[in-house]
Amino acid sequence: MKLIKILAIASAAVLMIACNGSSKEGSKAVLSLLPAKSHADSAAYLLGVNFGMAMVQNKFQDLDMAKIREGINDALKSKGNPNDEDFIKQFRIDPNTMNEVLNGYVQKMYAYEGALNLEKGNKFRKDFMAKNSADSTMTGIVYLIQDSGSGVRATSDRDTVRVNYRGTLIDGTEFDKNDDISFPLNGVISGWTEGMKLVGEGGKITLVIPANMAYGERGPAAIGVNSTLIFDVDLLEVRPYVAPAPVE
Repeated sequence: MKLIKILAIASAAVLMIACNGSSKEGSKAVLSLLPAKSHADSAAYLLGVNFGMAMVQNKFQDLDMAKIREGINDALKSKGNPNDEDFIKQFRIDPNTMNEVLNGYVQKMYAYEGALNLEKGNKFRKDFMAKNSADSTMTGIVYLIQDSGSGVRATSDRDTVRVNYRGTLIDGTEFDKNDDISFPLNGVISGWTEGMKLVGEGGKITLVIPANMAYGERGPAAIGVNSTLIFDVDLLEVRPYVAPAPVE
């Protein structure tokens, strides 16, 4: 978790506000070096955008903005040397515990999101199977074959398939799409490795892949932790693995 970056942005935000609010001193020539108000306003806005984006990326967007403003105001009003023992008494929470508190919050939210996605994914696979009279494998992959294709199928994890596919989350959000792309089955998520052996060349299949057969807890931001994934796949070609000739 890149909390240090957030703290740096937050510190910069406080510094910007503090500088903006302080009285400006100096001769006319010195004062002329200050940024114009429009420039300062643009910098302030962009600082806010960056701070907001950092909050979203670290899942802080649901925090109470009133409490965030309270913290900023307390920082602006603080006096004395931060290294002094009594300095922290000006704040409702000891700033030295910042990383501990923020990391604890992120871990709780991560655990909640993972558990919720698993719960929703399990229900979706069950409902999809019942609604579409789909089948399932022993590993929990739910699949619906629209076209079984030919008798030519991938049989080895080292076989290569050429496909068109579209990947979506259970809410319909598209996170990936490719046409006429090839890859060996041992180079993709295990749900694909198993699922692409269920249909023949020229066939069409929908795979509903449980989290443990997809990205699990390593799900990228666009997918999310423990997410069930849906892939609509056209299997264009199966290329059986051919062992390389021995070197003489």
